[in-house]
Amino acid sequence: MSTVPGAPKGTTRAAARARPPAYIWVPSVAIAIAMLMPPVYLGVRAADAGTGVFDILLNVRTFDILVRTFALVGIVTAACVALGVALAWLTVRTDLPLRRTFTVLTALPLVIPSYLFARLLVITLGPKGTLQGWLEPLGVERLPEIFGLPGAALTLSLLSFPYVLLPVRAALLRSDPSLEEASRGLGRNGWTTFVRVTLPMLRPAVVAGALLVALYTMSDFGAVSLLRYQTFTWAIYIQYESLIDRTVAAALSLALVTLALTLLFLESRTRGRAEYFRASPGAARDAAVVRLGRWRWPAAGFAAAVVGASLAAPIAILLFWVVRGLGAGESLTLLWSNTANTLYVSVLAAAVAAAAGIPVAVFAVRYPSAASGAIERLTYVGFALPGVAVGLAFVFFALAVAQPIYQTPALLVFAYVVLFLPAAVGTTQASLRQVSPRLEEAARGLGKSAAQAFRLVTLPLLGRGVLAGAALVLLLTMKELPATLILAPPGFTTLATSIWSAETEAFFARTAMGALLLVLAATPPVLFLVFRERR
Repeated sequence: MSTVPGAPKGTTRAAARARPPAYIWVPSVAIAIAMLMPPVYLGVRAADAGTGVFDILLNVRTFDILVRTFALVGIVTAACVALGVALAWLTVRTDLPLRRTFTVLTALPLVIPSYLFARLLVITLGPKGTLQGWLEPLGVERLPEIFGLPGAALTLSLLSFPYVLLPVRAALLRSDPSLEEASRGLGRNGWTTFVRVTLPMLRPAVVAGALLVALYTMSDFGAVSLLRYQTFTWAIYIQYESLIDRTVAAALSLALVTLALTLLFLESRTRGRAEYFRASPGAARDAAVVRLGRWRWPAAGFAAAVVGASLAAPIAILLFWVVRGLGAGESLTLLWSNTANTLYVSVLAAAVAAAAGIPVAVFAVRYPSAASGAIERLTYVGFALPGVAVGLAFVFFALAVAQPIYQTPALLVFAYVVLFLPAAVGTTQASLRQVSPRLEEAARGLGKSAAQAFRLVTLPLLGRGVLAGAALVLLLTMKELPATLILAPPGFTTLATSIWSAETEAFFARTAMGALLLVLAATPPVLFLVFRERR
C-alpha cells in the first residue's frame, strides 16, 4: 500500500485523497472559530494604537523581555521532559517499589497553583526564610538567591512535569512490546533498546507534552511575579492592572501569540514522517517488567525526591499553617460549596475539551492539509495567553453577541475549553499516531461505513489518550484563577478564587485549607485515571 509524498508516512493515498467527513471537519472548523476569539479581541484592542504597536514591539525593553521568556521556557521544558519521561518509564515499565503510589503522586503537582507554590518557596528559601532561620545557629547568614530565573525555573519545573508524564505514560501503555523484545533478541541491552526503540516511539507524546510545558510557561504569571522574573506575561498583567492603556497589553499579547505559533511550527517540524504504529496486528499484552536490580532503590529515591519537592513539602507547609491557625483560635470553614463549584465546572470543561479534541486530532493526523494544520495550531493559541486576556476577550464577545450567557457557568466552561483544549488535543494526537489507519481500511473492506469504522475501531483505541487529556484539562481547570475571577457568575466561588482571596488578605490558615481541599478534590480523578488506564 503506497504512501503519499509529503504526507506523514503511514497516510495512504486513499486516505489522503479522501475528503474528511462532515462529522470531522464541521466541529473542527467550529472549534477553530471559537479559538479565534481571543486573538480577534486583542487585534481590535491593539488597532487603537495604530502604528504605535510596532514601536511597542520593537523597542529594547520588549527584546529584553523576549530573551528572558525564551530562557525560562527552554530551561523549564528541558527539565520537564527529563523528569516526565524518566518517571513515566519507571512507573510503567519497571519494578520500581510503590510504583502505583508514585503513579498517583507524580500527577498531583499539576493541581497546585504556581503562585501558591512560589509563595511557599519564598517563605521557605527566601531571605530570612524558614530554612535560613534554622541554619543561622550554624553560621549560615544567607542562602543562595531564590528570586529571578532560578526560583521561577524551579517552581515551574516541579509543577509542570506532569504535562509530559501523563501523555508519555499513555503512549507507553499503548506501544507494542514486541518491538522492544525484538531489539533485545538482537542482542541490544536495556539502555540501547530504550534509546533506539522506545524513545523514538514516544516522540509524539514527548513533543506534545513539551509543547504544553512551553506554552504554559509562557502564560504563567503567579510564579514569575512573586519571584520577580519579568516575562511577557508579567508585562501584560502589569499593563492590564494599570488600567491606563490596554492597547499596550493587547500588543504584547499578540506578540505572545506570535511566539506560540512559532513554537507550534517548530513542533510540527519535529514530527517528521515516521510512523508510530505497528504494521502487523501484534500482540495485545503488557510489556515485560524491566528489573532494575541494584538501581531499584536509587530509582525509588529519585521518584521520592521529586514527589517530596513538588508535592509533599508544600502539603507539609500547608498543614503546618492550618495547625498553627487552629492553635491561634482562627475559625476555618471547609469550603464544601467552593469544592462542589470547582468540581462542577472542571468536570464539564474536561468532558467538553476531551470531546472537542477528538475531531481536531483526527482531522490533523488522518487528513493532513494546510487547513487541518492551521486548525490544529489555532487550538494551542489560548493556552499561551494569560487567563486575563482570554477572560476579557469572552466578556467582550458575550456582551456584543451573546448577552444571555454572560456571567453564566456556560461562558466560564467555554473559556476553560479555549484555554486548555491543547491538553486534550495533544494527548489524543499522540495516541492516534500509534493507531494504524489500515485498521479502519480493513473495517471499511468488511462493509462498514467511515463513521462506523471510526466509532468501532479507532475511537476505542484512543481511550487512554482521551482520558489522559481529560485528566489534564480537569486538573488545569481546578486551579485556573484569572479567567474565573473575570467570568464567574456573581457569588460563584471556586477553590482557586477562595485561595487567592485568603492569600491576598494574608490569612495563611485559610489559604492552606483551600489549597489542601484543592489537592484532595484532584486526587479521585487522578486515581480513576491510574486504575482505568491499565484496563
